[in-house]
Amino acid sequence: MVEISHETAAQTEDRLLKVIAQSEFKIFAESYVFEEFTINNFSNLARQDALALVRDHEVWSQLIPSNDATKEQFKIFSFHFDDCADNSGFVGWLASHLKTKLGTGVFVTCGQNLQRGGIFDYWGCPLEISDNVIDEIEKLIVEGKKLCS
Repeated sequence: MVEISHETAAQTEDRLLKVIAQSEFKIFAESYVFEEFTINNFSNLARQDALALVRDHEVWSQLIPSNDATKEQFKIFSFHFDDCADNSGFVGWLASHLKTKLGTGVFVTCGQNLQRGGIFDYWGCPLEISDNVIDEIEKLIVEGKKLCS
């Protein structure tokens, strides 16, 4: 359930640092790419190893493992929020932080697993800057853990 709260920017920062510290952060070893196919080809081309499938009115787009250098490659990492309190605003907060700090944009695909506490996020960033992104996230996790203790 989405939390509705009123807080200052500093309170939001502290809350979301605690959230990132309490989340399950996973980094995927392989690189991923987007693959598109027409709506009517779903049953033939949707892959079991796709992390995400999303569509518009013309195509399906699936996020799949690939080392194909002819396509834009992404590093994928995820967050599960099993034991976290209010994680509302997390996506915007972290995306803005990474853009400000490193100059990179990210993409986020969210899903839901009620057995694990609700929402989970898959994040992607350009492969060429992924080490810097992961380092920055790990710094935020350490900072958040200090606030939790």
